[in-house]
Amino acid sequence: MKIFVTGGAGFIGSALIRHLIADSEHQVVNVDALTYAASLESLASVQDNPRYRFQQADICDQSAMRDLLHEHQPDGIIHLAAESHVDRSIDGPEAFIQTNIVGTYRLLEAARDYYDSLRGKKREHFRFHHVSTDEVYGSLGDHGLFTEDTPYAPNSPYSASKASSDHLVRAWHHTYGLPTVLTNCSNNYGPYQFPEKLVPLMIGNALQGRALPVYGDGGNIRDWLYVDDHARALQRVFERGKLGEQYNIGGRNEATNLDLVQTLCAELDELAPDAKLGAREQLITFVEDRKGHDRRYAIDATKMAKELNWQPRETLRTGLRRTIQWYLDNRDWIETIRNAGYDGQRLGLESASAGARAQR
Repeated sequence: MKIFVTGGAGFIGSALIRHLIADSEHQVVNVDALTYAASLESLASVQDNPRYRFQQADICDQSAMRDLLHEHQPDGIIHLAAESHVDRSIDGPEAFIQTNIVGTYRLLEAARDYYDSLRGKKREHFRFHHVSTDEVYGSLGDHGLFTEDTPYAPNSPYSASKASSDHLVRAWHHTYGLPTVLTNCSNNYGPYQFPEKLVPLMIGNALQGRALPVYGDGGNIRDWLYVDDHARALQRVFERGKLGEQYNIGGRNEATNLDLVQTLCAELDELAPDAKLGAREQLITFVEDRKGHDRRYAIDATKMAKELNWQPRETLRTGLRRTIQWYLDNRDWIETIRNAGYDGQRLGLESASAGARAQR
């Protein structure tokens, strides 16, 4: 198939494209506006492959989306383009409303126009796969898991914008008959992640002997999903998911933020010891908590396992070790970004200049 991937130069999108080119016969059209967190360097391994094409365009430009769809005639869309960082949504929610809600609406309309033009098997097999987050469900207590039937209760501008886009996709399926599938994933980590997020931020800071800022008491819990496991899951849902259905994708790897940072420190001390720094755990500092910080997320991925025969391959420790090794082998990745203007500064206090940066 030919797949139209929006946001393909982002962290998850680029992992998906690398996977599709390496492990399938699909063709990929990567459509990305190349905003701050996007990087075509993450796609250097596929850029010359004849099954890969890149188009720079914004999903908020409905006419451009319509023209590209009619030009490339894809067999489906995997929609990942989004503003994704909670802290940035606190400081500047408007960009999240514009991209995640308005952009998704305009892409849906362009997709509907394209779908209405299709005939025969092309129309029969077309699908629009919307990629979302577990944050739309809100915060869990000490027990329980998010299922596909968990009511939505978003608590941040980011999660509210993604919940809105999920509802639009559902509505376009039920009202207009657009063939859609929807996935909600837990926290991703892995190579090529923009260093505002917890894992690459902590790795970069720890290597430089900088403070490792942890929000609040460090007890907020997330379910961690290695990005290549997510890429496999997205392919599986796109190819085999039932139209109109929703699938939760999780790593079955719950950890508190503090436990995660301590694990990173221990792994770095083993893989990249620094006699001058000593034990990197001593760099951990506790900082003011994020506004409205959800306490716990955890995904029940039973539906993915039973219906689509997917399970994550990486445990948190094996995935973190692979991730750390990648950053050790590619130290210039974070340095290039920091030299370009993002140097780990704290966001999410309604002031981009405040304090030290922390995590999703």
